[in-house]
Amino acid sequence: MSEIAGFKTVGVVGAGQMGGGIAQVCAAHGLKVLLSDASLAHAEKGKAKIASGLDRLVAKGKMDAAAKDALLANIQPVDSVAEFGTCDIAIEAATENVELKLAIFKRLDEALPKGALLSSNTSSISLTKLAAHTSRPELVIGMHWMNPPPVMKLIEIVRAVQTSDETWKRTVALSEGLGKTVASSNDAPGFMVNRILIPMLCEAIFALQEGVGRAEDIDTGAKLGLNHPMGPLELADLIGLDTVLAIADVLHRDLGDSKYRAPTMLKNYVAAGWMGRKSGRGFYKYDDKGAKLA
Repeated sequence: MSEIAGFKTVGVVGAGQMGGGIAQVCAAHGLKVLLSDASLAHAEKGKAKIASGLDRLVAKGKMDAAAKDALLANIQPVDSVAEFGTCDIAIEAATENVELKLAIFKRLDEALPKGALLSSNTSSISLTKLAAHTSRPELVIGMHWMNPPPVMKLIEIVRAVQTSDETWKRTVALSEGLGKTVASSNDAPGFMVNRILIPMLCEAIFALQEGVGRAEDIDTGAKLGLNHPMGPLELADLIGLDTVLAIADVLHRDLGDSKYRAPTMLKNYVAAGWMGRKSGRGFYKYDDKGAKLA
């Protein structure tokens, strides 16, 4: 096993799209990863999904089989966070729900050894609030990974009011050791990236809702007119419309400005279960591998 800035073992909570991607990045850099989810079966399913993605890279000649096997050997699915007693840091990547995250942080605080860092991949929830529910508030920090973690270069580091300078320095060193570029934010609603991104996504949805243009035209306009790699509606589908709505609601509630309100269309799509790629339907339709259908 390797070591990065004093970190050898990472506990990841959540084996879905974000947690699985975070686990993959850490394991690719030689760190031991304990992967936890609602059950051992869910964690094992998350590892299997990582393996499936790596198989595709091997088939395309972008990765050799030995490297794939070495990466997977570094990921150990576990039954619960109670097994995180050897971790140097935990990265929570569960659903964007404050009560769920508070409950997970309580369990992590009890399970992690003294001195271990406790981080969250939250994209909008107050790190200061999460930290206040632990016995180690100075060791709590936000690591907001971009989606998908193996591809995107940025990690937004979010400092809670209680976060110590040493915790911030160690988290930056770990992030850079994982090949990422760091941008630091203070603890404010939406932090930096989503403070900018979510209003843009919602404005694109308002434009669709009001009939200004078709989804394809809105996305083409952003890609070719603004030089964005993905259109805003495609990106919303990738993120998950439930997550976009949750962040918009936090921004609207905590900042109190109507410009952050969520479009009715977004609320209706989430109510219908149309969450984007992960559900097979959002602003576009997708196959079971997440590829957009014509």
